Amino acid sequence: MDQSVQRSPNAQRGFRVQAPLVDSLSCYCKADSGLKTVAGARKFVPGSKLCIQPDINPRAHKKKNSRRERTRFQPPLLPGLPDDLAIACLVRVPRAEHTKLRLVCKRWYHLLAGNYYYSLRRSLGMAEEWVYVIKRDRDGRISWHAYDPMYQLWQPLPPVPAEYSGALGFGSAVLSGCHLYLFGGKDPINGSMRRVIFYNARTNKWHRAPDMLRKRHLFGFCVMNNCLYVSGGECEGIQRTLRSAEVYDPNKRRWSFIADMSTAMVPFIGVVHNGKWFLKGLGSHREVLSEAYIPETNNWIPINAGMVAGWRNPSISMNGKLYALDCHDGCKIRIFDEATNSWNRFMDSKLHLGSSRALEAAALVPLNGKLCIIRNNMSISMVDVSSPDKRVENNPHLWENIAGKGHIRTIFTNLWSSIAGRGGLKSHIVHCQVLQA
Repeated sequence: MDQSVQRSPNAQRGFRVQAPLVDSLSCYCKADSGLKTVAGARKFVPGSKLCIQPDINPRAHKKKNSRRERTRFQPPLLPGLPDDLAIACLVRVPRAEHTKLRLVCKRWYHLLAGNYYYSLRRSLGMAEEWVYVIKRDRDGRISWHAYDPMYQLWQPLPPVPAEYSGALGFGSAVLSGCHLYLFGGKDPINGSMRRVIFYNARTNKWHRAPDMLRKRHLFGFCVMNNCLYVSGGECEGIQRTLRSAEVYDPNKRRWSFIADMSTAMVPFIGVVHNGKWFLKGLGSHREVLSEAYIPETNNWIPINAGMVAGWRNPSISMNGKLYALDCHDGCKIRIFDEATNSWNRFMDSKLHLGSSRALEAAALVPLNGKLCIIRNNMSISMVDVSSPDKRVENNPHLWENIAGKGHIRTIFTNLWSSIAGRGGLKSHIVHCQVLQA
């Protein structure tokens, strides 16, 4: 070779210039999508080094870019309308059709799965209230149903979780207006439980919540300031009545103990009225006891005899007034007069439905500003307690009987069923709540 050829300055210094490291974006192992291995691609890129990241996904950056493009150029919620107007239209769809809306497309599914959609419905006054009834069937299994007052139909629901399908003595309460909690109770096999679960009416799904601090069943419970309170009850294994009480804060997702009750009690009736939680139940020696809890001072106080004497289940505090039923089938309503410290007759439907267990009034709940009476046969009565005229014969809309899954029978039919012995109870209501979505 000709010795006169000039060498490069780098060669004179004694080192060789190395090719830059292979860029993962332009690596030759991804030069041809048809080539399966790096070795197979090496002959098409002579002199190159092996890829320093051979397991990098060649389509990773492409996917990220395409995802951004889909977000930027995603189709509208409703063709021809901007999304804000489309949402204004979708929030007006009745609640019974929301399950179908979720099946239209992914954008509609994500819209209805978030809190924004239902918060907007609530702020616009379009949120609907449904009645949720938890029943125990004849075989001891728990089932539940949702009543839609707009269509006057019972809507399907997902099954109750297995841990509560046969539980006894558990509690039920509503937090945040749309979360139905089931807590505590007694499992037929494992005994008393601390378990807590809740159903989200917005997503139509069940979720797990933090367990209670104590195992208990047949206890008292209520909701004050969007916090869940439980007290008393029994605990399987130690065979004694409990005095302890605790509270659950959904914002902190934590249970905390509060002041113990004055005496151990198994409550069978309770109500929140004028910022106090009133309880009435049986003591360890089967004596009737009553107490009231004040959350501001965290202490329990005795209840006056006038309220306890005529206090019957079910009862409800609505618009600052305390109501209770004065008839087995819920055809009469009483109200507590604090001035005279006594219970007085408030309203009479003038229609006695019967004395069978199936027609027994099991729950009182507020529904769309009215008092809702639910019976064991799933029949419902809506009473306008705010009307100044309490005479039902003058205003037929003052007391409306709605046939649900069961049916409201005439006096003659009920009498004949009682004589014939056909008034047996197939199932009975355990809890009843109202959820908004």
